Amino acid sequence: MCRKEYEKLRRQCRRLLKQYDRTYSSKQLSGKLIQDVHSPSSEEVESARESLSSGERTPDDGTVDDSSSMLLEGDNSSRRITNAGGSTLNTDSSETDSSDDAEVIRASPASDGREDDESDVPTNEEISPSTKTGIQSPVRTTEDFATWQRIIRVDAVRANTEWIPYSYCQATVSENRARRSAEAVGLRDYDHLEPHRIFHAARLVAILEAYALYDPEIGYCQGMSDLLSPIIAIITEDHEAFWCFVGFMRKARHNFRLDEVGIRKQLKIVSMIIKFKDSHLYRHLQKLQAEDCFFVYRMVVVLFRRELTFEQTMCLWEVMWADQAAIRAGIGKSAWSRIRQRAPPTDDLLLYAIAASVLQRRKLIIERYNSMEEILRECNSMAGQLDVWKLLDDAHDLVVTLHDKIESSL
Repeated sequence: MCRKEYEKLRRQCRRLLKQYDRTYSSKQLSGKLIQDVHSPSSEEVESARESLSSGERTPDDGTVDDSSSMLLEGDNSSRRITNAGGSTLNTDSSETDSSDDAEVIRASPASDGREDDESDVPTNEEISPSTKTGIQSPVRTTEDFATWQRIIRVDAVRANTEWIPYSYCQATVSENRARRSAEAVGLRDYDHLEPHRIFHAARLVAILEAYALYDPEIGYCQGMSDLLSPIIAIITEDHEAFWCFVGFMRKARHNFRLDEVGIRKQLKIVSMIIKFKDSHLYRHLQKLQAEDCFFVYRMVVVLFRRELTFEQTMCLWEVMWADQAAIRAGIGKSAWSRIRQRAPPTDDLLLYAIAASVLQRRKLIIERYNSMEEILRECNSMAGQLDVWKLLDDAHDLVVTLHDKIESSL
């Protein structure tokens, strides 16, 4: 059932892109002035996208650029392209037959060669998380999806290669298979990439496009590819990776809402942890008008993915998931179980870890930094310099001393 629902989403992706291609081609034929006056060139779109990128650590880049790493710093327009500009963006996608698409979505034989009829399309009412939670999903257009799809491709091609040592079968994929996978999702501009990066990018595109349809309220926002990349490195079947990502996003999707309510709540918790733990540091942040802790915005949005290595990321995430599983199982509710534990399980372990990373640099921040921008650069330069086990130890110490106080203050 899970495989079939994923395949339905992929068929819907292809049909929407084909529909948009026909619409755009018709507009071009009937009035070329539209593209001359209103449509941005591919160079303009790429340039705009460059300004959004926070510099994923690709082998070509080596380091994170300061100017580009500001992307996830609270500017709604830099995190997401919305309906306003959707109709002016063209898509590079092309409809492919089911035999090509099978390379990426691993469709079952029963689905190969079938027509993309309406009965195959899962409605939002059937599977959308927005509907399940009683939230009215916004009406999305083909142009919205085409915009998401274009941005997904740019992010997918830029994905880093830290996953390679952890996925031998994908790292050794043949060039022929990688290119078939790319063609199946209409990927472009990948000739400079090695086969394993092409294959990885094609899988990112397929799953992120499907998620954009599955959860149209969120669609696609920059940073979601960071969360998916480690998952597909470990899980080789696309439909299984998709549903794992859906489960992951149940906790993380509020990070990508335009109103930023979820992000602001989490930043408030980080601020409270620092305030209760180190009043001196907190007063310094107040002096710099940085007590809202927006300098850790990126860490919150992509769950430390850009500050930690692949292996460190998986360690941190698995500890977080273990805490969440313990809470679901009711562990830590009784006084006796809390006594037996070093630290009670918490849904906010990530936030305690983020606060711990800031507290580890308290002396540097207090003595040397005189603006939030300087602290922001320091936080963005943490990539590759953190000891995840020390981070978790410090985070658990904060949970032990502050958990109840934080909970009662919210």
